[in-house]
Amino acid sequence: MSDAFLLETERLLLRPWKDEDVDPCAALCADPDVMRYFPETWTRDKSELLIERCREKTNTDGFCMAPVEDKATGEFLGFVGLNVPTYAAPLPFDPCVEIGWRMKRSSWGKGYASEAAREWLRFGFETIGLEEIVAFTIPDNTPSRKVMERIRMTRDLEGDFRHPSIPEESPFSLHVLYRLSKSNWTSQTG
Repeated sequence: MSDAFLLETERLLLRPWKDEDVDPCAALCADPDVMRYFPETWTRDKSELLIERCREKTNTDGFCMAPVEDKATGEFLGFVGLNVPTYAAPLPFDPCVEIGWRMKRSSWGKGYASEAAREWLRFGFETIGLEEIVAFTIPDNTPSRKVMERIRMTRDLEGDFRHPSIPEESPFSLHVLYRLSKSNWTSQTG
C-alpha cells in the first residue's frame, strides 16, 4: 500500500493523510471527551507528529492509522487503521498488528468505527494475509470494547497487560487484550 491507497465502505473513505487533516485531527486529539480513556489530551504538535508517523509507517509497513472521511460530505470523522506497535519496550504478545480508532464526538453512535474497522480487517486478512489482528484498551473503555465485540474480536482473558509506555501506577496502565484470527474472520465472512 502506498501514499495513494484508498479503502472504501458504503458510507466512508479510508484514505491517506492530507495536510488539511492537521486541524481536525488536532481538534479530535484535544477533545477531553474523546481522550477520556487516555492519560492526557494531546497538543497540536503531538497530533502533527502522529500524522507524520502514520505517513512514515504507511510507506514502510504498507499501512497505518488513516483518516475516515464521510463520503457524502467529505467531513473528517477521525481515524481508524492497522498499526505495527513500536514502543520503547515490547508488548507481551509482540510481534503483532493492532487495529485501533479514534472518532470525533459527532460521529459516535452511528457505527462508523465498526464499519471502518471491518474494512481494515478485510484488508488485513484478505489483502495482505495477516494471521491475527489484536486490539487493546483500558478496562473502563466500554465504547471501544463494544466496537471490538461488534467486529467479532474475542477477549483474551489471560492477555491483560501493563502498557509499556504508561507508568505502572497510572490508572491508564492496565490494558485488556482482544484478538481475531484469520480463520475466525474467514468463518464469519465466508
